[in-house]
Amino acid sequence: MPKYLNQNKTLDMKKIICVMGLLLLALVSGTKVSAQDPHFSQFYANPLYLNPAFAGTNVCPRITAHFRDQWPNIHGTYLTYSASYDQHFDKLAGGIGVLFMGDHQGQGTINTYAASIIYSYKLKVSRKFSMRFALQATFQQKSLNWDKLTFGDMIDPKYGFVYETNETAPAKQSKAIADFSAGFIGYTKNFYFGLAVNHVTRPYEGFISVSRLPIKWTAHVGGYFDLKRRSRKSRSFGDISISPNIIYQHQMEFHQLNYGFYLNYYPFAVGIWYRQSFRNPDAVIFMFGLQHERVRVAYSYDLTVSKLANLSGGAHEVSLQLLLPCPERKKVMKDLVCPTF
Repeated sequence: MPKYLNQNKTLDMKKIICVMGLLLLALVSGTKVSAQDPHFSQFYANPLYLNPAFAGTNVCPRITAHFRDQWPNIHGTYLTYSASYDQHFDKLAGGIGVLFMGDHQGQGTINTYAASIIYSYKLKVSRKFSMRFALQATFQQKSLNWDKLTFGDMIDPKYGFVYETNETAPAKQSKAIADFSAGFIGYTKNFYFGLAVNHVTRPYEGFISVSRLPIKWTAHVGGYFDLKRRSRKSRSFGDISISPNIIYQHQMEFHQLNYGFYLNYYPFAVGIWYRQSFRNPDAVIFMFGLQHERVRVAYSYDLTVSKLANLSGGAHEVSLQLLLPCPERKKVMKDLVCPTF
């Protein structure tokens, strides 16, 4: 039976229908319908989430924090946040990263928390071409707040939600799973590409019946080109660079294509992206960022262009990166030059 959130009686019926659809994707267990992973619009501001092989590519320690509010017109529909730390270690011939995620769907009806540890091995193929291969292990805890759900048999045509439901709550409303992912990237001075595979073992996560987490595939390719730069050692005011990128994601029957570019006029950065499925448009993404020495902060807005444009309110996203000095106290050049947002 369809499930949706208990909203104030004054809510527009269209908004209720939207929330119904969102929770159907998250709760219904079956062979054709399954929940999708949260997504971020500032892909490279959250590099470990995009591809675990990015662990250590900054060489020196890097801390990131991320927050996303999706569909703000329907308050609390999707709130997602993350934090990560990564660093390259010469003794390990690669990078180590940790990633923490939190995701709240439908005003806390479904809550997911995850912690991951990543190892990314660096292989220098030639003087100009390198690769990184990564493995990621994740512990995930997902819970369902049954009391926040309402059902069709609770509705009175005149007075709204006034009846008790006959639906039976699942025996377990919290589930812990172990999850594994992998990825690789290849890169030169100006070009990079990669592939990530999440949920390789497809763990069971359903509350009501058997439901396996579908594999998510992420492929990305891009470039980074300096149009004006005064010094090779450090960035200075007025340096200009451009970075075109394409990212493709596939999870079960869900396909998403993102393409756009970043333009940097140091210390400022702007970006514009277009996101779509193979059949329908989704959003135009506008991003503005500021970077100064070891601090980077950015804001982006997803302008919905699909049929949900008048209901969703798009999405707001904020990111913060802190680039810490290397413990060896020596000048270390960045391993991979790619966008920072």
